[in-house]
Amino acid sequence: MHRRLVSRFSNLKNLNCGFNQTICLSTQRVLNPVADDDALYADVPKPRRNKSERKPYPTPMKTLIRRAKEERVARKAQPCRLLEHPPENGLLVPQLVAVAHQVHQARETLLLGVSKLLQVLPLQRCRYCYEVHVGQAGHEIRTCTGPNSGFRSAKHVWRKGGVQDVVFFPKCFHLFDRVGKPRVGHDERYAVPRIPAILELCIQAGVDLYKYPTKRRTRPVCSIEGRIADFEVMTKIDEVERNSDSSVLGFPEHFVAGTKLGELVDSNLEIDNAGQNLRELGIGTLESWLEMISGVKKIMETYTVWTCGYCPEVQVGPKGHKVRMCKASKHQSRNGLHAWQEATIEDLIGPNYVWHVHDPNEPALDNNLKRYYGKAPAVVELCVQAGAPVPDQYRSMMRLDVVPPDRDEVDLVA
Repeated sequence: MHRRLVSRFSNLKNLNCGFNQTICLSTQRVLNPVADDDALYADVPKPRRNKSERKPYPTPMKTLIRRAKEERVARKAQPCRLLEHPPENGLLVPQLVAVAHQVHQARETLLLGVSKLLQVLPLQRCRYCYEVHVGQAGHEIRTCTGPNSGFRSAKHVWRKGGVQDVVFFPKCFHLFDRVGKPRVGHDERYAVPRIPAILELCIQAGVDLYKYPTKRRTRPVCSIEGRIADFEVMTKIDEVERNSDSSVLGFPEHFVAGTKLGELVDSNLEIDNAGQNLRELGIGTLESWLEMISGVKKIMETYTVWTCGYCPEVQVGPKGHKVRMCKASKHQSRNGLHAWQEATIEDLIGPNYVWHVHDPNEPALDNNLKRYYGKAPAVVELCVQAGAPVPDQYRSMMRLDVVPPDRDEVDLVA
């Protein structure tokens, strides 16, 4: 009897060998990223295990300690010194001004393109959590973490979503003077306006908006024992008048005219679900997303952006604000202050990753096959379903080289 069971098991193993080889070899690169040497490989960032854990530091702690020691030694060796390098000295970085205008335009074009795509392509959002799905009906993957999710077996309750569910731009305090007074106090929390952090980053990098004036210097500032001393006299009235002469939209005229996506979005043409206009709109929106991401990465290499280690709060500037509004873990020990650390692009732009659907006409994604499904930012998934080609940096994340088995073949896959 024992020999008969072993023989049956070996025969079943041989039958599954060919099928498993197709599935497992294709998923080896995705499920085992450590052994992959491909430079284009990218996977979805793993969330924190629980909310009490702190976000990982982008820069190692030893490097931060070494920089602080070097700054302390330089301050003691030369108490009064003229800051030479922008933007620490209050001046703009010339080579990043054009990049800031391009990022600002790409963001405006992206929001217009997404709003136009959502008129044709459906978007579903869970009622209890932040899960988003691009398709006619929501998926069946049980990943809901909202209230009473245990009673629903972690199933999502879907409803119609909007533009804010596709891409999220967290807000921060607007700084009139990023060097002279870089911190917002707790008593000023209602007097200082809050704007999207990416917009504040563009303003500090060189974009002038009449609604949000900022101080522009022509001379570098001095550092006296760590404090900024500004010898340039410029009143706020003169600064507002100077900003009023600039474009209200915030970018030069040669950056606005001639954009194909802007003309397509502003046009009143009816977009067919299978038409050429929908594909062109998806391609243009995806190009705006990639241009915005690449531009923000360049600016963040020079301009500092801070985020709280325990909550999504961000602040653009040399230092974080002093508003006691943190309600995350261990905020009692900090008296409500944020635990500021260096931010990443994921903190500045919330991509909101969604499950990738190979064919919108197929049945909903199955919970038992979720290990074979890939993910992508909601903007990328929306543009790909509109007809845009998949970018190379998202191909491995979307697991396009993985062939998921059918629902009745799940038990046969090792």
